[in-house]
Amino acid sequence: MILIFAAAKAQTVVNPYPKTITVTGSAEMEIVPDEIYVSIDLKEYDKKGQGKISIEKIRQDFLAAVRSLGTADSNVSVAAYDGYNNPWLRKKNKKDELYASITYQVKLKTAAQVDQLVDKLDDNATQNFYISKTSHSKLEEFKKNLKMQAVKAAKEKANYLAEAINEQVGVAVTINEPMEYYQPYVSFGYASKRVMSAQVDQSANDQPQADFKKMKLKYDVTVVFALK
Repeated sequence: MILIFAAAKAQTVVNPYPKTITVTGSAEMEIVPDEIYVSIDLKEYDKKGQGKISIEKIRQDFLAAVRSLGTADSNVSVAAYDGYNNPWLRKKNKKDELYASITYQVKLKTAAQVDQLVDKLDDNATQNFYISKTSHSKLEEFKKNLKMQAVKAAKEKANYLAEAINEQVGVAVTINEPMEYYQPYVSFGYASKRVMSAQVDQSANDQPQADFKKMKLKYDVTVVFALK
């Protein structure tokens, strides 16, 4: 009898929210990046009258150039390093002497700093120069605020839709995690620093200095509200 009573009671549970409205809310913004990650490939080379310019000399000159921009050492990291004392490479290339190379990643703040760094690079040592990614120092804060705005937009939409049928919006029954649409900066590369300089110079002649392409953030959220 107890089991039958419990089953009957379970079947008579009343839905606390018999009337609901499901809406979506959106929020978006564009951000000028203040974290620009640049990758630079450097390699030893032969200079007339001086012989081979060592990787250590190239490294010292490069780090001095970066520091002259006011960039802290903590914003410079080694992404890759190929030494020249590798027996396998020596055998494969059939050369007694190989050329060492190193790849740095540098975090800069503005497009102007990128241009300044390009001007200071050694043309002969620089094998490649490209923007690997961009970001913003307050990106997580922006994301949080956008999520809140998306939920508020959903509530506003629910209010005017319910008002159209003489209903009132009650409590939120469910709130789904907002879906993020993020448009990051697409990396691009250049065969050499000279090509980068030509691009920068032509851009400067055509128009005033511009910032990097803005990052676009967008959130969509689905919320179910009770109707009173």
